[in-house]
Amino acid sequence: MTRLPPMPYEQWDEEVLRPLTGGRQIPPSNALGLLLHHPRLAKAFLTFSTQLVYRGTLPARTRELAVLRVAWRRRCRYEWAHHVLMAAQIGITEAELADIRAGADTLVNRAVDELDTTSTLSDATYRELAEELDELQLLELVFVVGTYATQAMAYNTFGVEPDEGMDDQGMDSQNSRA
Repeated sequence: MTRLPPMPYEQWDEEVLRPLTGGRQIPPSNALGLLLHHPRLAKAFLTFSTQLVYRGTLPARTRELAVLRVAWRRRCRYEWAHHVLMAAQIGITEAELADIRAGADTLVNRAVDELDTTSTLSDATYRELAEELDELQLLELVFVVGTYATQAMAYNTFGVEPDEGMDDQGMDSQNSRA
């Protein structure tokens, strides 16, 4: 149920979107339409999230696996559908998506689950991550998990639906927090 419908596309403020778009035209998005109800928040958040997603040092594969695990745990249909598309573009496989859904014991799943459950990483998980990621990437991983958990709360609270053509792959019928 949509509680706060997206701002109509014709009313979008291009200046607010500039941190994300750089001034180029982008298609409608229910998530952006939600954010644009609060222009100052939208501009600040888009600046921050653009840094994490498009300018960060965390490997794209690690970032997308983490985002998808957050989306799955938080039952966020919009986030899942959007990032499944992004993940496919960088070669994440159906088997990896199945591991996310099942809560398989992978390093990224374990890290997301620990952060989402306890707001910290165990020493063992931290050590294992530190073997693969440098300090900047470790920081970014924590911020990616936290940022996408916050987005999931907002999208779920306000009933943001996947954009036209996006598939949430039956998320509603699956068990949560696997």
